[in-house]
Amino acid sequence: MIDNRSGKFPTENTQLIKELCSRRFGIGADGCILLDNHPKVDFKMVYFNADGNESTMCGNGGRCLVSFAKFLGVIEKTCEFEAIDGLHQGVVSNENWVSLKMTEVEAIETYEAGFFLDTGSPHIVMPVTSIDSYDVFNMGRGLRNAHSKNGSNVNFIEWQQDVLKVRTYERGVEDETFSCGTGVTAAAIATAEKVIGNTYTIPISTLGGKLTVKFTWTETGATDIWLNGPATQVFKGEWV
Repeated sequence: MIDNRSGKFPTENTQLIKELCSRRFGIGADGCILLDNHPKVDFKMVYFNADGNESTMCGNGGRCLVSFAKFLGVIEKTCEFEAIDGLHQGVVSNENWVSLKMTEVEAIETYEAGFFLDTGSPHIVMPVTSIDSYDVFNMGRGLRNAHSKNGSNVNFIEWQQDVLKVRTYERGVEDETFSCGTGVTAAAIATAEKVIGNTYTIPISTLGGKLTVKFTWTETGATDIWLNGPATQVFKGEWV
């Protein structure tokens, strides 16, 4: 998370962003997110994958940026900000619990092995068995280009008792990540019964922790979608 309200961060420097995200030679991260000024809403979110390229929406990153904005004093408890996929609303309920309103989802493509949908980023959702020992890296790498010319994130899912377990291979990172916000949103929507008027709250378990996805199903798809979970600051520093 970088406070870029001064506009001084060199966003065109792909190599620098890649080096900052490097886990061996940099800070270490799945991506780099800038908090920029915006003329009409509270702030703008600019997200780069770990490979240094600007990417589509990052759900958990958006929640963390809302928490970061509160830390900086840009907002208090609620906000509206612009991301690459449009406007989002954010709510900080307490010190580390943040909710983010996601874009509506209209189209869900169903295949024999799973689903494909866009929740701000394109996602393949595939039900599997024995998810804890599943080969996410190799299977995800093999599927990432199956439904989109620019690649998709690949989510493997399994219900474990009353919780939806999700493991995600992320494009741009080109590896499994501990938690993907747009991915768990896609997984929750893809697996819910399509009953018009029903509101669902799906409990999610990822390697990075627990989340919930709440949404309502309508004639045109999923709406009023909220991604909810913790956002904890690990450390802070100054980039010079």
